[in-house]
Amino acid sequence: MKELVKELSVKRNDLMKAPIVEIFSSFQGEGLWIGKRQIFIRFAGCNLNCNYCDTKNSQNVNNGILKSVEEVVKKIKELETPDLHSISFTGGEPLLYFDFINEIISQTDFKIMIETNGTLPDSLSKINNLNCVSLDLKLPEHFNKDWNEEIFNNEILSIKSLIANKKNFYCKIVVSPSTSLATIKELGEKIHKIFPNDKFSIVLQPESPIKQWKNKSNAFFEFSESLGEYFNVFIIPQTHKILNIE
Repeated sequence: MKELVKELSVKRNDLMKAPIVEIFSSFQGEGLWIGKRQIFIRFAGCNLNCNYCDTKNSQNVNNGILKSVEEVVKKIKELETPDLHSISFTGGEPLLYFDFINEIISQTDFKIMIETNGTLPDSLSKINNLNCVSLDLKLPEHFNKDWNEEIFNNEILSIKSLIANKKNFYCKIVVSPSTSLATIKELGEKIHKIFPNDKFSIVLQPESPIKQWKNKSNAFFEFSESLGEYFNVFIIPQTHKILNIE
């Protein structure tokens, strides 16, 4: 993980460019800013390999086109609409390019959202003027035998940093029909022990396509009840998939 960050840092600091998969305008389809018009900046390159990832092409840094800060800012201006709410930096893992993101933030006046896997707490703490962070909580089942406790520990460090700096955030857990109630309950209790006085929000996101949940939706109620004692719980599917938009 650290080796990848170092490698990409060398590449991007050369001419302050970063590998971009796409820049587009759409509606946020996930989490607590759902329905907001955003400009999405999707970076290539990720330090994790989640088996449910729906943007596999963004995992490989070589799938991005190197763009300068100026090129990205120009594209933002071209895509700006009267209903634009914010800019979302996503990926891949956008925090691999925290200094590049800070340069863009310094040249724009929009609200800023980061969609992150939460495993790069040091980079997260260096992002300026954040308005919202969507931070994933990964489950061991999200990986093909390459899960390790460092992933969870770094997510916790990221949450601690966000709380300490009074940043607006929520955690997101992707659940599948095979996710057990015991897994969700254990995770909730584990996090509560670390943050006994912080009742932050957790979004449970049913894995798409939603049709696979037919006759299994009772799990949503069980998951919500198990976490609701400690957190503000939301069940929110990927609405952009339902609306058939990017």
